[in-house]
Amino acid sequence: MKKMTFLSLTLALISAAVIAFTACDNNGDDLRDMTPPVITDEGITANPINCQTYHRGEVIAFNYVFTDNGGLGGYALEIHSNFDHHSHSTEGDHDHECDDDDDHGDDHHDEGTPWKATFTYEIPYQVKRFVARNDLKIPADATPGDYHFMIRVTDRAGWQQLKSVAIKILE
Repeated sequence: MKKMTFLSLTLALISAAVIAFTACDNNGDDLRDMTPPVITDEGITANPINCQTYHRGEVIAFNYVFTDNGGLGGYALEIHSNFDHHSHSTEGDHDHECDDDDDHGDDHHDEGTPWKATFTYEIPYQVKRFVARNDLKIPADATPGDYHFMIRVTDRAGWQQLKSVAIKILE
């Protein structure tokens, strides 16, 4: 009888341990997710794209798709000047450089205030595909010139994907 009680108690403890380890908040998904999220234009017309031009006071109609195998977390959009032509190396081996065919680019840096902004957004829990759409108004006093439009998406496991888009703001 004591052996039967001991065996039952041991089986109950083992069962409780198995349940405790498999009943986490995320069902253990975050521990297995080793894949970063994806930034894509699948099924949509992406915006902005490299070398797109905008004018002061206009709206950038942001439109991209984010996907992840385990679930998305959130995303951030960052705009900053690229007057020094630095690189973020997200488009192959180097950032995309746009032709400076017009006379409205880097020679106007003293006219206005360089636009620098960050916008953060949450994605609903357990969503694996999200179409992100946001309207971002360019300040009327933004300094004309080259800018980077940075897209960062993070999944629930903490993996991050980055995309840098070169845009130009004109007067």
